[in-house]
Amino acid sequence: MKPTLLILAAGMGSRYGGIKQLDHLGPSGETIMDYSVYDAMQSGFGKVVFVIRKSIEEAFCDIILQKYQKHIPCEYVFQEVDKLPVGYQPPDERQKPWGTGHAILMAADVIDTPFAVINADDFYGRDAFLKMGRFLQNVDCKSNHWAMTGYRLANTLSEFGFVSRGVCRVDDNNMLVNVTERTKIRRTEKGVVYQDETGNEITLNENLPVSMNFWGFTPSLFTCLKAGFEDFLKTNKENLTAEYYIPSEVSRQIDDKNADVQVLSTSSNWFGITYAEEKPAASAQIKTLVEEGTYPKNLWSSPIPL
Repeated sequence: MKPTLLILAAGMGSRYGGIKQLDHLGPSGETIMDYSVYDAMQSGFGKVVFVIRKSIEEAFCDIILQKYQKHIPCEYVFQEVDKLPVGYQPPDERQKPWGTGHAILMAADVIDTPFAVINADDFYGRDAFLKMGRFLQNVDCKSNHWAMTGYRLANTLSEFGFVSRGVCRVDDNNMLVNVTERTKIRRTEKGVVYQDETGNEITLNENLPVSMNFWGFTPSLFTCLKAGFEDFLKTNKENLTAEYYIPSEVSRQIDDKNADVQVLSTSSNWFGITYAEEKPAASAQIKTLVEEGTYPKNLWSSPIPL
């Protein structure tokens, strides 16, 4: 059974200043998503599901989807602020959806295989996909044995502003102990810091592994998310900014001994474009990978080697 790739593409890129999921970074106009789908196809994945906003559907289908459908089965689902369990209504003033856990939950009806989850605007690398694909092709579809690709915190920061990261604690057997969402992380003269809820800056070890939302799950996750999201809404339904993060739910399942998560190491380098100023550097890194022969100059101009 081939695994599915679930791509979270519903964010509108408020800090970036546009729809960065659709931005051209490759030498032939490729997006970061293009490289993720290309790597996934070469790593044994058999289907791609996208989570998008209704407002970008037309542009998404015209620019993105039409490229992939010739090569791999594709579906998409919508994440909207009002897509809530029966009995719940969002506050009138709330504008943004409810976070990554909510986004994954939107795909529950279209995924019945082990699956990986990634962000649309993050570049994860070929080796990371190969290792995740191998894990998912060998996991029991009914188990709660999951995986996460870990990246070094210092290699995931931005020179242009704050970032949010899932900071991980890993045991001696490369199993995830917990993951804590930290926001407003940046490098300062005293090191890497994050801001807590009171605005205090707390130092972080820059060598800590962090989650960049490259997860490997079985369909059992959806049952956990349905229950967890309802619990979240009971205390946050009137909150205009609170988000249901997937790292929080994963940590809860680990704490309750309902699941375990293997942390996969990778030789791949992660990079992304949280801010518009990061686009030139991301384009340059892709150009280098093309020149080294990792990718063809035009990803979709010829049959894809599988």
